[in-house]
Amino acid sequence: MAKKIFITGTGTDVGKTYVTGLIVKKLKESGMNAAYYKAAMSGNERTEEGMLLPGDAQYVKTVSGIEQSLACMCPYVYEAAVSPHLASRIEGNPVMLQEVMKGFEEVCRQYDYVTMEGSGGILCPICFDERELWLEDVIRELGLSSLIVADAGLGTINSVVLTVEYMRAKGLPVKGIIFNRFHPGDRMEEDNLRMCEHRTKLPVLACVEADSGTLDMEIGKLTALYED
Repeated sequence: MAKKIFITGTGTDVGKTYVTGLIVKKLKESGMNAAYYKAAMSGNERTEEGMLLPGDAQYVKTVSGIEQSLACMCPYVYEAAVSPHLASRIEGNPVMLQEVMKGFEEVCRQYDYVTMEGSGGILCPICFDERELWLEDVIRELGLSSLIVADAGLGTINSVVLTVEYMRAKGLPVKGIIFNRFHPGDRMEEDNLRMCEHRTKLPVLACVEADSGTLDMEIGKLTALYED
């Protein structure tokens, strides 16, 4: 059975997919049998044939170079650029937890390291009308520990600490923080890192510079974050 980790963020557009792609790329380049998974994906475009293309999955696949098929990366793909619960209200096909778990378990049978990415921030509704399902429910049911991706800039102390405290209150284990769009030497951003570590008692595992295309983390430290 695969070793697994969950990637959540402090909000939308902090760069979860970008950082996830770098993580999977690092694993692949180090010879690991790596895979990607996401429960629900919104805001996708259609091909010329009218099929929805899972954009985040396509990005991670392209950046990392993994051979995993797009079809097994995400069971629920929507066109509307809104939360999955609203996208399924608009388009139909609401998310069912059992289907998410079934797809995840199948990927775990085929690969050694599975990186699962969340939708939006931790308080993301996945389904609501037919049943109530939140992102935190998915993480809990799959028994995953998480990494938090955050923007390194202004306001991140508040969003990081609130995210960590919420996840702890819900009994969701967090391994550490990865800061995205980091500018070395920027006094505010470097102070943000120190303050977030102080308030959360979590390590900043890596700082990803804007458009660097690399994850500055030793492969041993990265794989140690994954759990059976």
